[in-house]
Amino acid sequence: MSTEPIYLDHQATTPLDGRVLEAMLPFLTREYGNPSSPHTFGRTAAKAVRTARRQVSDLVGAKNELEIVFTSGATEANHLAIVGAALAARPRGGHIVTTAIEHKAVLAACRRLVDHHDFTLTRVGVDRHGRVHPADIAAALTPHTVLVSVMHANNEIGTLQRLAAIAEITAPRGIVLHTDAAQSAGYGLLDVTELGVDLASLSAHKLHGPKGIGALYIRGGTRITAQQTGGGQERGLRAGTPNVPAIVGFGSAAHLIATDAVPPPTRTRALRDQLQDRLLSAIPGATVNGHPHRRLPGNLSLTLPGIEAADLLDRLPGIAASTGSACNTGSGEPSHVLTAIGLTRDQARATLRLSLDRTTTDTDIDRAADLITRTAHTLVPAIADAA
Repeated sequence: MSTEPIYLDHQATTPLDGRVLEAMLPFLTREYGNPSSPHTFGRTAAKAVRTARRQVSDLVGAKNELEIVFTSGATEANHLAIVGAALAARPRGGHIVTTAIEHKAVLAACRRLVDHHDFTLTRVGVDRHGRVHPADIAAALTPHTVLVSVMHANNEIGTLQRLAAIAEITAPRGIVLHTDAAQSAGYGLLDVTELGVDLASLSAHKLHGPKGIGALYIRGGTRITAQQTGGGQERGLRAGTPNVPAIVGFGSAAHLIATDAVPPPTRTRALRDQLQDRLLSAIPGATVNGHPHRRLPGNLSLTLPGIEAADLLDRLPGIAASTGSACNTGSGEPSHVLTAIGLTRDQARATLRLSLDRTTTDTDIDRAADLITRTAHTLVPAIADAA
């Protein structure tokens, strides 16, 4: 039996696909030109960047590659989208709306607008499954609302939001709709045209691409105020010499998904359901967080009564998982996502996030189910007696 730890933390990051690395290698070695340079080396790099931009555009269903702006990751994309769009619309109003379960990068960008630009902010609550109701978004709007930001899929409980229904509310009012889609794009679930969003943030390392590269989809005609100025790269919206190897890697990872060159999400969902069923039957009182059906195929957020999830993971060196978002590690505070769906502080601390994707195997699931069950029974003997 393999002694390699079972990796069940794909919502934190995914392993780099070997085909992606192969595509990147020439631009880490012999093809080192600056894409802004006029000579052969520069033209080769510029062509590679154009190809990657088209590949990312195809993945998300954009009209053309000019709607894609490369950034250093989803955090920067969120900041550019939220702060940039809100400031561009400032003459029309100073109110923004988001939800109680957004990623901290989104909440921080919203807070920046409040603290430094005198915007007002409304955070709309969610139901026990983590879904925001479009009617609640509509009720939060005012004549001064210029931007709404609602994540497509939650990074802790996996719940998918009804963005198309929200777009039907914001679009007629001329309100910009942004979504943090870092978690959903890797499953091929993001179609910006179908969802009706104006802005969408992406991250390569969530879909088997390299770290340190992301993108912002900007629907044609959406006004954005640049947040990083300088040399005029990325249509003047994101200055700085492009990270060509990472951009090529992002494009390659996107291409693999868009062309069905990777296993479909249905396989991941089946493995997730298998793990879920085994743990629910073996650990009495365990409950699943997130929407029962409308959530990411690989997400499994479990609350295990009477168990500190951090203690459980400490006793499970053979499993790489988390208690929630990697961005919350070490904070000591319960997850704002879990408390927003109604969990108590104790329940939040008893919650384990297991996330699978296309590299997860049947053997991984069998081993993980056995290890988690045995360790949970050790921590709380009463569970073993009841099982």
